[in-house]
Formats: sequence, structure tokens, C-alpha cells
Amino acid sequence: MKLSSEELEILKTIEENHKISAETIALMVLSSEETVKNIIKKLEDEKVIVSYPALIDWSKVEGQENIIAMIDVKVTPKRGVGFDAVAERIYRFPEVTSLYLMSGAYDLSITIEGKTMNEIATFVSEKLATIENVISTTTHFMLKKYKHDGVVFGVSDAQDRRMVITP
Repeated sequence: MKLSSEELEILKTIEENHKISAETIALMVLSSEETVKNIIKKLEDEKVIVSYPALIDWSKVEGQENIIAMIDVKVTPKRGVGFDAVAERIYRFPEVTSLYLMSGAYDLSITIEGKTMNEIATFVSEKLATIENVISTTTHFMLKKYKHDGVVFGVSDAQDRRMVITP
């Protein structure tokens, strides 16, 4: 789908801050609020704008911490459909939060969430590894999130109070 420069500017603005009002966007792109609303509706209908997620730091909410694992998967592609059929089978699991076709040593990269390491291990051994076309998996557990979707986590506004020492 080819977009106009106005549509592209609106998309970039929404991507940066999805909570911004159509009125504010209209002022930024020198257009009417109605035009901006129509463009956003069109982009939503065409599935260019897929969703408007909130980014939540669950590590700050007691009792809601999840363990996140990134799993590299090597698969044998199915004849005639390539990786798509295997990927579809995997992304249907509710534990899977993202799935990407990758270049390099592994074919698919999966992100899953669970309450415990055992829950993730069970997913890998009982659900993922049992899929016919899965050759091997490598699981990486996320230990700390520093930056996600362009947002830096855990940075305090306090100034660095360490004493500067010069030779």
C-alpha cells in the first residue's frame, strides 16, 4: 500500500505516541481534524495500524512478575507452504507473545511468558519440541529489561551523585 506523505507523517506520530489526539495531529500535519480521523480509520481498516498497546513495567507490580523466555527454533519447512504452517501452529499457543521468521542459524524466534521457569520448560518440552517439523530449540531467559519498544526502563530522574575524580 502506497501512502501519501501526510499519511506517513500521521503514522509516525501515532507510532511515537498513540495517545495523541486527532486534533493535535491535525495541527502538526497542517490538516483538518476530520481528515486525520478519516486517515486513521482507513489505516486501521487496512490493518496498517494493528493495535495501540500500553507498555507496562510489570516488574513494578507486586505479584504480577512473569518470566520471559526467547526461544530460537530450527525447523524443517513444509513442502509448498514453507515456514508459514509451522509458524501458525506455534503462534496459536497462548504462551507465545511474539514469533518471527529469522535469518541465520535458527529459523524462528519465539517470545513466551510464564509464571515459572518450570512452566516455560514444560511448554518447550511438551508443546514446542513435539511439533513434527521442529528440529531443535535454544531457550534464553530474560534477566532484566533495559529498553523495550524505544522506551528505557528503570532510569531514575535522580542526578548521579558520585564524586568526579580526575588524575
